[in-house]
Amino acid sequence: MIKLQPLPLLLLIITTTISLVIVIVPSAAAVIPNVTFNLSTINFDDGYSPLFADFNIRKSDDGRGANLLLNRYAGSGFISAKYYDHGFFSAKIKLPGDYTAGVVVAFYTSNADVFEKNHDELDFEFLGNVKGKPWRFQTNVYGNGSTSRGREERYKLWFDPSKDFHQYSVLWTSKKIIFYVDGIPIREVLRSEAMGGDYPSKPMSLYATIWDASSWATDGGRYGVRYEYEPFVSEFRDFVLEGCAVDPIEQVQDSDDCLEKKSNLEAAEYADITPERRNAMKWIRERYIYYSYCYDTLRYPVPPPECVIVPSEKARFKETGRLRFEAIPTRQQRRRRGRGRRHVAAAKVVEEQVKVDTDM
Repeated sequence: MIKLQPLPLLLLIITTTISLVIVIVPSAAAVIPNVTFNLSTINFDDGYSPLFADFNIRKSDDGRGANLLLNRYAGSGFISAKYYDHGFFSAKIKLPGDYTAGVVVAFYTSNADVFEKNHDELDFEFLGNVKGKPWRFQTNVYGNGSTSRGREERYKLWFDPSKDFHQYSVLWTSKKIIFYVDGIPIREVLRSEAMGGDYPSKPMSLYATIWDASSWATDGGRYGVRYEYEPFVSEFRDFVLEGCAVDPIEQVQDSDDCLEKKSNLEAAEYADITPERRNAMKWIRERYIYYSYCYDTLRYPVPPPECVIVPSEKARFKETGRLRFEAIPTRQQRRRRGRGRRHVAAAKVVEEQVKVDTDM
């Protein structure tokens, strides 16, 4: 009998190759260049004076900086000693930490105290938040009293502004306006004939304030200032005031070199956005802007003339100008008018009471 040998068992091994695609999202530090402008800074007393609530302003020992305090008695603010016919305005700012809901820190130019009904204004406004949630901020442009045509944009920050100082700057020339954060442009407004008087054109002062905006600043007023966390301290240093100082009424220049100053302003490195900085601006706006009036088609069926519609930005927004994929409070935030005057009047009353309490 023939004995059959067992056939070897053939194992068919099927190997499956899985392609794993890893999407690497670059961090802000990897995309945003380190930009440093060559700027001349001034001492606080060389360019500024208290606006209201002197008792809540603390100047640094070296004179290079000042802190603004908000407590249960008052907010505080300072103003540039002169008005400027265009300029570059900058400061390094460190915002309060912890619970800051209802707190607003503003760094802005304005002439509302001189031109009450047709004032101009350029804003940085920082909006506090509840503990554990980040500060947000908004920029705005007003010309010739155009408050009914607000041109606000709102942003998240890509860093914690309460941990360290960051530089915030505004360039204002007869041709353009650029808002900068740490030397990176976040917004550019190019003047056009169609804007008419909506483009700021009258001399302005530089202001900085901290105040209680519980009625609107955080979640449409849902969360207000809690004074058990007082004082709320905003720190300022490395002040820059570049421009031509003028009389706001007569607009008579303080010196004969005003034309040269304007020419130097328009030729400065911060007056043009380089390709590298424009790429960084695009990256920031595609990720951190959460409202733009240019994309608010309910408010403006035809975008205002200075708006440049960017498809990659527009795709993020609903017809309300708010993000498609983020819940934003629907209660409209109404800005207050006469900010400086109202706070100055209130602060004077408080200041007199504080003096009385101290003398007793």
